[in-house]
Amino acid sequence: MSLFRVLTLFFLTSLGYQAFSQEPVFISGEVLDVSNSEPLIGANVYWEGKIESGVVSDLNGKFQLPLIPLPARLVISYVGFERSVRQINKNEADKPIRFFLKPEEMSLDEIIIQERRPDEQVKNMEMGKATVPIETIKNIPALFGEVDLLRSLQLLPGVKSAGEGTTGIFVRGGSADQNLVQLDGAPVYNPSHFFGIFSVFNPDGLKSVDLYKGNMPASFGGRAASLIDVSLREGNNEQIHGEGGIGSISSRLTLDGPLFGKNSTFIVSARRTYADVFLKLSSDENLKNNKLNFHDLSGKLAFIVSEKDKISISSYQGSDFLGLDDEFGLGWTNWVTSANWSRVSSDKFFFDLQGYHSRYSYTVEFDDPENGFEWSNKLSESGLKAIWTALPNSKTQLNWGIHSQYYHFAPIDLEPAPNSAIQSIVTNPKNGLLNNLFFSANHEISSKLSVEGGLRWGLFNQVGKGVDYLYEGGVPGPEVEITDSLSFGTMESMQFYQGLEPRIAFRYLINDQFSVKTAYNRNFQYIQIASNSSAGLPIDRWILSGRYIEPVRSDQVSLGLFHNFNQNRWEFSIEGYYKDLDNVIDLRNGAQVLFTDQVETELLAGKGWAYGAEFLLRKNIGKTTGWLAYTWSRTWRKIEGVSRNEAYNPRFDRPNDVTLVLNHEFSPSWSAGLTFVYTTGQAVSYPVGSYEVDNQSVPLYSEYRNVDRFPNYHRMDASVTWKNSDKGRKWRGSWNFSIYNLYGRKNPFAYEFRTIFNDDINFDASSDGEITSAQPGVVMTYLFTFLPSITYNFQF
Repeated sequence: MSLFRVLTLFFLTSLGYQAFSQEPVFISGEVLDVSNSEPLIGANVYWEGKIESGVVSDLNGKFQLPLIPLPARLVISYVGFERSVRQINKNEADKPIRFFLKPEEMSLDEIIIQERRPDEQVKNMEMGKATVPIETIKNIPALFGEVDLLRSLQLLPGVKSAGEGTTGIFVRGGSADQNLVQLDGAPVYNPSHFFGIFSVFNPDGLKSVDLYKGNMPASFGGRAASLIDVSLREGNNEQIHGEGGIGSISSRLTLDGPLFGKNSTFIVSARRTYADVFLKLSSDENLKNNKLNFHDLSGKLAFIVSEKDKISISSYQGSDFLGLDDEFGLGWTNWVTSANWSRVSSDKFFFDLQGYHSRYSYTVEFDDPENGFEWSNKLSESGLKAIWTALPNSKTQLNWGIHSQYYHFAPIDLEPAPNSAIQSIVTNPKNGLLNNLFFSANHEISSKLSVEGGLRWGLFNQVGKGVDYLYEGGVPGPEVEITDSLSFGTMESMQFYQGLEPRIAFRYLINDQFSVKTAYNRNFQYIQIASNSSAGLPIDRWILSGRYIEPVRSDQVSLGLFHNFNQNRWEFSIEGYYKDLDNVIDLRNGAQVLFTDQVETELLAGKGWAYGAEFLLRKNIGKTTGWLAYTWSRTWRKIEGVSRNEAYNPRFDRPNDVTLVLNHEFSPSWSAGLTFVYTTGQAVSYPVGSYEVDNQSVPLYSEYRNVDRFPNYHRMDASVTWKNSDKGRKWRGSWNFSIYNLYGRKNPFAYEFRTIFNDDINFDASSDGEITSAQPGVVMTYLFTFLPSITYNFQF
């Protein structure tokens, strides 16, 4: 063989080797909690001395970081956990690396506010998003000692409460039904217990909660105001672990651990109230026979099928029941199930497939020989969602997918009791099919400017089996005659709507501590609630878009300034927004929507708008942590046929809202929390006079809606926690002492305008003797004043 041929063969062999043996340009891995092997979301990953070019771990704890010349030291840090530094050699760079972080022994001062990178507020693309760590929620003073997720969200700027003691929330001028509350991707249609006093989420079984007030990702939709994304945590794969609490009104227990070895885990959480037990101990016979209870049960199974595949199954079931002396009963039940398959195809390509089913049902029973009945109804949503994620380079992320949803609102079932004068009611089911296509891209244009854009396309069909009524003149009304009806077979198209939902956001980094962000977001909502209650009731009627009810359209534009200072110990932000709404519904005066099949005759639709500014000052690190928030906002509706066709405020319009949240750690054993809330009173309509009907005085209301207001609302809560600091014990306990409404403010829950006899609001003419005086008066009802509670929490 000639020397030329030998050199040529050597050159080609070397070239081929280099072509197929190129060194990787990225290093990948995942960050896990050593105590339970759960992924740590948002952990900082960077090469030592190059923190400015670092990345954060994703929802599965995974990361991908550009390589530098090796060997080099890789740093992993996460708030509340000990920092990990590892020397990376060349032979480790071509395969994923697992990092297990250990919780810090003294981490309360760091995790009390957030579990994220210190400069995340300034440098990320998210705007109008709030992430509330579960540890923060557990440290906020609680009503009846029952820690509550949704009530904690009410302490954030831009979020209004539905009223005293309730978990209902209104976000940036949106009504309660315009919030999408989902648990592991499945919607929860009634996220409350006890008529809104508690939410359905047991905090011991939760991993995270994210609130999107604006700039909602394109992969989410279906609601006009906000997304509340709640995730159940996974069990640890080492040993059985438990935690729980015994409180003033309920007790809870959570167990988690390995299922079939280290590649599968479980977690199950249970909670039940014992208010009904206390009722039985009462000497009052009227109370003794009443029933009042709720329970919930949630669980999650997780399976690591291979190095690239993971499957999880989540489920939640909860129910409430209120019974009054075996004569009246009201109960409702949520049942939510979801399954998720996650696949890491490569370091740059990911896939998630999710299926879910959510069902909500309620029943009303009235035991009376003359007017007895049983009324029940249910609704459900089933869905399938697929998301693909690609990372073509370190500055770009692409997401696309499809989301299909099927709605089924069952007909009302009213069963009169034997010999009852009540007539049965016949209604028709309502069904809808919604298919969504979405795409989004996040790109870093330069070191200072980043952009995120997305588009969601919704295709909605109201489908049979069902009936549409035709009205004289083509416009439904309570006194308009029905001229005909159209019947549709199963899955036959009844009405079609479609809409494009663009989203775009920009972030400009002025310096490492200061950024400016702006965003525009459009959403369509195809289901609404028809209710005259601001707080929401378990029997509120959901309405599907159809022939006479168009989907709600919401357009929101926002602008914000974000500044961190004192080495990211403090955060300050100002966000302003304007929201435009179309096709929002409201009830006619005197409307009845619960027992009719022609619900469109009781509704009116029109426009709405809202605007405001949100200020937030937050301290993240130190013995004392917390935040101060102030929101100035206005909300308006203008609907022909309501309030003489003039603009009016819905009940949840509250121009001023101030919240203060403080937590202080005195020692490893003692800590305290304090919250203060001040808001403008809710908008209401007081009667302008009265008239007599059958010798009864009936209030007379103005045609103008919500022109009056309750007094301004304010309240202070406080709590003290003592815990055993001995980390070596298998059983760890703590005591929490809370006081709701520390200074006993009597905030009005309702006003009743009626005749007062003998200057006594409790006077009963049938049993209290002769009536000597009668005059019109106002009776105020308030729920809670100075209310202490105690809870024992434990872990093992």
